[in-house]
Amino acid sequence: MQRTKPPFRADHVGSILRSAPIKEARAKREAGAISADELKETEDREIEKIIKKQEEVGLQAITDGEYRRAWWHFDFFEGLTGVQGYTADHGIQFHGVQTKPRAVRIVGKIGFNGHPMLEHFKFLKAHTGRTPKMTIPSPSVLHFRGGRAGISKEVYPDIDAFFDDLGAAYRKAVRAFADAGCRYLQLDDTVWAYLCSKEQMEQARQRGEDVAKLPQIYARMINTALEGRSGDMTVTTHVCRGNFRSTWISEGGYEPVGEILFGGTNYDGYFLEYDTDRAGGFEPLRFVPKGNKTVVLGLVTSKSGALEKKTDVKRRIDEASKYVSLDQLALSPQCGFASTEEGNVLSDDEQWAKLRMIVELADEVWG
Repeated sequence: MQRTKPPFRADHVGSILRSAPIKEARAKREAGAISADELKETEDREIEKIIKKQEEVGLQAITDGEYRRAWWHFDFFEGLTGVQGYTADHGIQFHGVQTKPRAVRIVGKIGFNGHPMLEHFKFLKAHTGRTPKMTIPSPSVLHFRGGRAGISKEVYPDIDAFFDDLGAAYRKAVRAFADAGCRYLQLDDTVWAYLCSKEQMEQARQRGEDVAKLPQIYARMINTALEGRSGDMTVTTHVCRGNFRSTWISEGGYEPVGEILFGGTNYDGYFLEYDTDRAGGFEPLRFVPKGNKTVVLGLVTSKSGALEKKTDVKRRIDEASKYVSLDQLALSPQCGFASTEEGNVLSDDEQWAKLRMIVELADEVWG
């Protein structure tokens, strides 16, 4: 059966290829040629267009495409108390390409005292009659890549105090979105995939991390954050292996984290990448508790424009259903189409064709 609450049988991770007017307006704003208000006018207009487009292809969950952001994560982090953005020595290394040299560091006590993205959500909610979905980065993302080196020892001589404050700040953030009317929130997370990657785990060890303890620490922070949700609020996560200009960072199946991720975090749903063999098999889905949790299978890639064959996608849904009930499954792209403003390497038409096909497949599989 189709679902009347999120995550929906046909869903999507959130980000959408930036339109030409958005890119032009952002470039002009960076050059000082237009004001912040003029940029917002363009963003408002273009977001209204993609809201209508999502509705037209049949999606029930509607996002603003992250059109007001340059990055899927830094834009949110820089709005937290105690977090400072800066120009780094180098960008984040993906396979064959680096991002722009941007990073964040902890320079004060972590806190949440309001955020511009609350207004972003309110605009979205006011312009769709369907379910508005908000996406923000998971708290674990603020720690993993920079590690201890990115956190002031003067502010946090005890790293446990940092984790406590970060969890508490996120609890306030989740409550603030709930109070703003958000009933579908997603915490995007690259870290659980990194914990499945031998290469990323070794890099973390070299940074001085006790990697064996990280899954429990992150699960505890996430569960603290989720204490802020209202009773009718759905909170999901998306586990990502990296998504920049159609490239990636990590590989490895979910087996190392499956038990604690699916059984030990209080999410209502999990958007999982399954578009390549980098994600491994469906066997770790055996750890998904029977009941109300939903696994959203990312079987349609956002990294290329080639349209998958419906028969292939249906076959893989059937394979996944051997480990978790079909009633607990849904379908989406494996990631967003533009985790950064540069976007993935496919056309606008190809993007919408994929989303339309997902809606059609959901109707065919679940009725």
